[in-house]
Amino acid sequence: MSEKFVVIAADKISLSGLAPLTEDDRFEVLVPDDWSPEEMKEALGRAHGLIVRSATKVTRELLDQAPNLKVVGRAGVGVDNIDLDVATELGIPVINAPEGNTVSAAELAMALILTVARNISWADASVRGGAWARSQFSGMEIRGKTLGLVGAGRIGTAVALRAQAFGMETIAYDPYLTEERAKDLGIERVELDDLITRGDVISLHVPLTPQTEGMIGEAQLKAMKPTAILINAARGGVVDEGALIAALESGEIAAAALDVYVTEPLPEDSPLRGTKNLVLTPHLGASTAEAQELVANEIAQGVRAALLEGDLSKALNAPAIGGEDLEDLKPLMDLARRVGRVAGVLGRGGMQRVEISVAGLDQEILGPLTAAAMTGVLTPVVGARNVNYVNALHLAEGRGIKIATLLQPPRKDYAKFLEIVLETEDQKVRVAGALLGEQRHPRIVLIDGYELSVQPEGCLIILRNNDVPGVIGRVGTLLAEHGLNIAEYIQSREAKGGLALAAVSVDDKVSPEFLEILSKDEDILDARAVYFDD
Repeated sequence: MSEKFVVIAADKISLSGLAPLTEDDRFEVLVPDDWSPEEMKEALGRAHGLIVRSATKVTRELLDQAPNLKVVGRAGVGVDNIDLDVATELGIPVINAPEGNTVSAAELAMALILTVARNISWADASVRGGAWARSQFSGMEIRGKTLGLVGAGRIGTAVALRAQAFGMETIAYDPYLTEERAKDLGIERVELDDLITRGDVISLHVPLTPQTEGMIGEAQLKAMKPTAILINAARGGVVDEGALIAALESGEIAAAALDVYVTEPLPEDSPLRGTKNLVLTPHLGASTAEAQELVANEIAQGVRAALLEGDLSKALNAPAIGGEDLEDLKPLMDLARRVGRVAGVLGRGGMQRVEISVAGLDQEILGPLTAAAMTGVLTPVVGARNVNYVNALHLAEGRGIKIATLLQPPRKDYAKFLEIVLETEDQKVRVAGALLGEQRHPRIVLIDGYELSVQPEGCLIILRNNDVPGVIGRVGTLLAEHGLNIAEYIQSREAKGGLALAAVSVDDKVSPEFLEILSKDEDILDARAVYFDD
C-alpha cells in the first residue's frame, strides 16, 4: 500500500463527523492536543490536508510550513480566517462546508423571533431579579403575522418553512429568486421597500457584499412598522448598528435580535450592550452538536474526494484550467469575470439563462471563460468569497440557470471580444467587453445597446437617465457633496433628447443611501453600483 495521506484536523472538530477519513486506511488523521509550535511545524511538514474551523488562522506563514499541502478545508461556511489569495498563489485549493449548518442557523433565527416576540430574555432577567411583573411582558403572537425574508437561499427558505408552520405569511426580497421557486415554497416575492413596510418580523439571510453592506440603515428602519422586529443572524455589517441603536432608543421599531456584528467578538464597550429592546447572542448560528458533526462530515468528504480523486468541484479558489497557459489566459478570464459582474448587478428578477459569446478566440478556451464569466455573474448573488472558477458552474446549475456558449467570427473593431446576455424573468441584459492594445487593457464597450468604453475597476456607477441638460452637472455635484471623486464619466445615448446610459467610475465605494438619492432625481430612471475589487 502506498504512503497514507496525512490530514490535520484542528480546532476541536467533531471526531465522529470525520469518519470518512478516520475509517479509511488510506488516511492518517492528526488531532492537535496542546501541541508545541515545533510539533505543529513537524505535522504541517507532513500534511496533505488541513481542516480548520475559525480558531486557526491559515496565513502565509502557516502555509509556508506545509510544502506538501494539497487542500485546506473549512468546517463551516465563512473562510475569513483563511488567506484565499495566498492559498491560490501557492496552488492550494480551499473548500468549505456550506450545507451542514442550515438547520441550526434556521432554528436559531426562529428562536430569536420567538424570544423577542414573547419578551423571553427580558422576562427571565426580571424574575431572576426578584420581580413578578407579568403585565410588563405582554408579547405578540407570530401566528398571522408577516415574516419578511431578506434573502431566500438555503437558510432563508428553511426559515420560511418553519415560520409557515407557525402560521406566518412569508414574503421575500431576493433578486435571484424565480417566481416558480417562490410558488413552490409558498413565498410571495416583493421588492425591498415593500418588504420593509409590510413585515411584522424582518429576518436577514444575505452574505456581506458591497451591495448588502449597510442595506438596513436609517431610511429602512424609519420605514418599518413601529411594532416591527428585526432579526440578523446572517452577517455583521448588513445592518447599520448605529442606526439600529437610534431606532430602538427612539421607538421607531419595537425590538431586534443580533447574532452577528461588525466586530467580533463584540467589544466590551459596544453601545449595543446597553441598548434597550435588543437581544444579543454570540454568533451561535452553527453552535449545535448536530451542525458541528454535519459540517465535519461534509468537509471530511470534500477533503477525501480532493485527495483521492482530485475532485475540486467545491473549491472556492482553484482555477478551472487544465494544461492551458494560465498567464496568457489571465487577461481574458479577468475580462470575462468583470463583464459578468456588470451583468449580474444589472439583471433583476430570477436568473434563467446566460449566453456567453466570444470573438477572435479559440474554441478550447470557451470552458475556462464560461466559468470566469459565471463567477462574475454570481458574485452579487452569493458574495465574492463563495464563488470562483471551479464552483461557479456548479452553483449556476443548482439555481437552475441555463448556460450557453457561442463562438463568433473575428470582429473588425475588437481583436478580443466577449459578450454576456443574461435573461431573467423580467428582462434581458447585454454587456460586452474587449481587450485593447498590446497590454490587453480590459474595457466595458457595450451595455444594453449603448456603446461606450470604460475601465472596469474600483466602483462603477451605472445610470439610466433622460438625455436632457443638467443631468451630468447634478450627478457631478452630488458626487462632490458626498466626497466621491470621478475617475471617468462616459455617457451614451439612443438619440438626442431620448434615453441615455452613463457609466461613472469613482474612486471610493458608494452607499445604498447615495444610490437612492441619485434615483430620486426626476431624470434618473435607475442607479446601480458595480464593484470590481473585492
